[in-house]
Amino acid sequence: MATVITAGNATNGLSLSADNTGSFDFKTGSGAGTSAMTISSSQVVSIPGNLTVVGTLTATGGVSGGIRSGTAVASTSGTSIDFTGIPAGVKRITILCRGVSTTGTIFGVQLGSGSFVTSGYSGSVSALGNTAAVSATTPTNLIGIAFYVAASSFSGSCVIANIDGNNWVAQSNGGWFAANVTSNGGGSVALSGTLDRLRITTVNGTDTFDAGSINILYE
Repeated sequence: MATVITAGNATNGLSLSADNTGSFDFKTGSGAGTSAMTISSSQVVSIPGNLTVVGTLTATGGVSGGIRSGTAVASTSGTSIDFTGIPAGVKRITILCRGVSTTGTIFGVQLGSGSFVTSGYSGSVSALGNTAAVSATTPTNLIGIAFYVAASSFSGSCVIANIDGNNWVAQSNGGWFAANVTSNGGGSVALSGTLDRLRITTVNGTDTFDAGSINILYE
């Protein structure tokens, strides 16, 4: 939660509700309002829509770009790697993989709003070798990022973008080190609410990560 200031409108008057989290949520529009700007307790300002400046914008501390980075996580153990606390208003997330390996053949991403969605995904992920042979699979419990044999090392990326509402689409590509194999994938999923988390995991949920690192960029 946050200290919420909602502008008065035809339905409701100006309202203010407060808590002790040290963050602000400014809402405008009709009814209960929609978040127009949030300020986190660490002074990160988020504007879900477009920023229009009338006059001169002066920043005494410098202006950082709109792309924010998570913290890289070593993908050397466990069955999943979670990134939570993704702020509302994010429209695109890029998953970056460096030398990622698992004990299985497929890993991918699950999205979530409050909890992770484990079904209802559509799409496919394929492996293309130097002999032009193609192998593909169509997982329904995640969006596939990479597909090949166990203990190989994958580097590449997966871009997840909001198409409308709570509907998300994704595409991925990359290569397997020293294997002359590339991997490509794509898919989509509909969430029940605003995306706030994602999980990189193996397709069966029991294969484990054993090498590499993973991070995300979001904007």
